[in-house]
Amino acid sequence: MPLTISPIAVASVSFLLAAVITTLLAPVIRRLGLRFGLTDKPDPRKQHSTPMVRLGGVAMVLGFGLSLAAIWCFGGFGLLAPARDQLIWSTLAGSLCFFFIGLADDLFALSPWPRLAGQVLVSCVIWSEGVRIGAIDLPWISASGTAIALPDSLSLLATVIWLVGITNAINWLDGLDGLAAGVAGIAAVGLVSVSFSLHQAAAGFLAAAMAGSCLGFLRHNFNPARIFMGDGGSYFLGFTLAAISIVGPAKGLTTVSLLLPLLILSLPLADMSAVIMGRLREGRSPFHPDRRHLHHRLLRAGFSHRRTVLLIYVFTQWLAALALVVANAEMRFLWLALASAILVATVVISRRQLQTELALRETSPMAPREPRDIASLSDRHG
Repeated sequence: MPLTISPIAVASVSFLLAAVITTLLAPVIRRLGLRFGLTDKPDPRKQHSTPMVRLGGVAMVLGFGLSLAAIWCFGGFGLLAPARDQLIWSTLAGSLCFFFIGLADDLFALSPWPRLAGQVLVSCVIWSEGVRIGAIDLPWISASGTAIALPDSLSLLATVIWLVGITNAINWLDGLDGLAAGVAGIAAVGLVSVSFSLHQAAAGFLAAAMAGSCLGFLRHNFNPARIFMGDGGSYFLGFTLAAISIVGPAKGLTTVSLLLPLLILSLPLADMSAVIMGRLREGRSPFHPDRRHLHHRLLRAGFSHRRTVLLIYVFTQWLAALALVVANAEMRFLWLALASAILVATVVISRRQLQTELALRETSPMAPREPRDIASLSDRHG
């Protein structure tokens, strides 16, 4: 039966298919990885004590791609103009290329510069296929109120910086079990709502499939994780989020749409920017591994692994709700109120629990503690 009922129905089917496929495939990928020895071996500097398969991105990519292929087979793309249909396939091709760059690093431990060069090259090709930031409409620049078309050179530069920047922001966020998949999933749900509010169905389909892949993978990746997504998975997530925001909300880069993906993804972007500036200030390479990331700071503050991940989740969902307000979506203030209540409640409860645990440790030295030597935690990426 053709999926031509409504864009919302198509997005819902895409979400469910991606979630189910990824959930079912992740254990299969894990068993194959263990059988062929494709694992991340434990050592004194790493959090896991048993070999962990780092190929979970394979399941996510298959869930994402197969769900889009399925809705295409059943006519779901018939709701789109041919040009928008092409953007979906271009985005899928780019996400696969970024995935293979990360997969090569997972298997052969590439140095950062070849990976970066590959990302830039793929971004240039995707730009040539139409996934690009092509115009800007800022009132304080354009008095006439019409969009200013960017020259190809500026369009290419802006697009490459956007795609590569967000990809690496998500990659660097993947330092704790479930963190990158959860944040990317929340961001994808936010992009679904924003895209449909701006009548960008193509971006909505992509974001829904990605949200489903993240949800399905979290079933196996939340602490304690049974499988890691690896660089392949985090590169896939980062590029797809960046490309979706260009295909949909940021396509014209108006005053409002410019803020939407920036708001939703501001946490990983701010974290990456702060880490890079700190490293450069000390005369180190931007890729030098250290413990500057937000999740490291929360762990040092005394929060547990799960509580750290939860705090970052709730802050991301609040940013996504704020983006709905900016996009003038339906029931936007209700969603923002709910997100704010969740954020405040989580912060208050977490703070009280932390204070209670610290007081218990001071009064009872023999009280059980969660083993957490922050200095020994290994950052998976940098």
